[in-house]
Amino acid sequence: MDNRKKQLILNKGQEKYIFRFDAGSEGKLLDALVACAGNPQTSFDWFDAAVLSFKLTQSLIGQADELLYKDLNDPLQTYPQGS
Repeated sequence: MDNRKKQLILNKGQEKYIFRFDAGSEGKLLDALVACAGNPQTSFDWFDAAVLSFKLTQSLIGQADELLYKDLNDPLQTYPQGS
């Protein structure tokens, strides 16, 4: 499994929000996005949290696809027709 740090970055005007996390701690990352969106002292809002959570979801889907298809030469021809 990939143990490298992962990150999501959001550029918003002059500000840059960088969220670093370990694989498997995506739930904690989502909690952090919620906390930042609820903090009136930052310009990070609920739309920003939604954008980053969407990016996270897309990344996880891509990782799942890689795991599912990494050993298959042609995933559409895995099972014989008519079985």
